[in-house]
Amino acid sequence: MPPSRYFRPVTFPMNRRLSNQLLPAAAAGLGLSLLSALPASAHGGAGADLASGVTHPLLGLDHLLLLVGVGTASATLGTQVLLFALAGTVAGALFGSLGGALPGAEVIAALAVSAVGLLVLQGQRLSQVAGPVLAAAVAVHAMLHGQEATGSASWWVGAAVTAVVVVGATHLALSRSSARVAAIVATLLSLGGGVLALGALA
Repeated sequence: MPPSRYFRPVTFPMNRRLSNQLLPAAAAGLGLSLLSALPASAHGGAGADLASGVTHPLLGLDHLLLLVGVGTASATLGTQVLLFALAGTVAGALFGSLGGALPGAEVIAALAVSAVGLLVLQGQRLSQVAGPVLAAAVAVHAMLHGQEATGSASWWVGAAVTAVVVVGATHLALSRSSARVAAIVATLLSLGGGVLALGALA
């Protein structure tokens, strides 16, 4: 059966034998580390001060992985996707802070991490929908933060600082790395989101 012209399997720019050895081991290690951290979406209580805002995005592993995913996407797909991420952040945070909610939001948030990883792996094949997909993924996480936030301006400033640092550091690191490294990170994000989703369902 000839391959579809609409879908082509992702190939990593590395030796096939090396990838067959490295990726399963990395996936197993990530899975074990994520499972040891479950419940994955158990975030700390949102306080009203700057320090609480700084630490809050780091307390949920799903949120931390999404920030890494946004940085990975900006490094591989272009910095223009950050505008979509910003729009998703504002929309989701406002929706959550005003009492908005989605059924199964924790599972959706975890799967959003996988979606960003797959988006990066597909690269230019999904370039036309990259921005909206990233905005939607970020909006779900921002909604959860909006539900947990106190409304204090200093809390939001702290959370924004952490997001910028994590996304910026990831972008910088992967911009200076090979495409192989970005592909591995994206693969681990895809797998990690699935593990977190299973943990949220448990």
